[in-house]
Amino acid sequence: MIFSLDHLSVRHPGAAASGANGASALRDVTLAARPGEQIALIGPSGAGKTTLLHTLAVALCPSQGNVTLFDNDPWELSSSARHALRSRLFLAPQTPPLPPRQRVVNAVLAGLLPQWSIWQALRSLIKPIAPVAAFEALARFNLQDKLYARVDRLSGGERQRCGMARLLISKAQLLLVDEPLSALDPTLSLQTLAVLQQEAGARQATLVCSLHQVELARTHFPRIVGLRDGAIMFDLPREQVTDGMIDALYRGVNEVESGTHFDDESGVGLSLTDSATYTPRC
Repeated sequence: MIFSLDHLSVRHPGAAASGANGASALRDVTLAARPGEQIALIGPSGAGKTTLLHTLAVALCPSQGNVTLFDNDPWELSSSARHALRSRLFLAPQTPPLPPRQRVVNAVLAGLLPQWSIWQALRSLIKPIAPVAAFEALARFNLQDKLYARVDRLSGGERQRCGMARLLISKAQLLLVDEPLSALDPTLSLQTLAVLQQEAGARQATLVCSLHQVELARTHFPRIVGLRDGAIMFDLPREQVTDGMIDALYRGVNEVESGTHFDDESGVGLSLTDSATYTPRC
């Protein structure tokens, strides 16, 4: 397995620090993925999709449950070992953290930082080490003419695709992508999604992608996970995801009841209410 989450619950650090007693952002989530799988996360805003991606990226520590990533529990590793583990994955947020005065070539080459020494990173800021690789990654999104443009000269959609080019240049085996199409028109959305899936397939990487475009998820991803209120409503091959399930996920129809998990192979509902209690480790 590339990753495995076992009865996982997550609260945001801000809520914990303030002593708030609100519900967990993720609650009792059990999910696993094999190498090469391509999974779409769908669900209404606030469902927990971004929190799930950040948890898989080892950016959020669970309050309950277990997480295994590349056969390790990242929160039992030393800080340096956990940093090395993170180099094997790539998280592409919906709004890429691109410094506005930076050149696009440097923004894209930042995808190689986990493989570089500090001296290589500093040298590349002065004179980019691998401009051809950055050009080729940008070309796959029709952005090659922006190679030496400043980031603050890009449109929102161009910045989003620049973040995707950074993903392409990385060496990651777990690709975590949060709403990559939110600033793109339909044609660019299809092109961007195709590039991401082709890249994941070529390197046999696991791709987990959150999407608001439900139809794109249903037509392009073999496995779909539906989230609502921090819990998994279903986890099924796309052929088994019905219109009623989608309606329930977004509008509260009773076909999919809160607290029910659908088994990946059989589609049989499994109760999520009998979870074991775990002690937070961090």
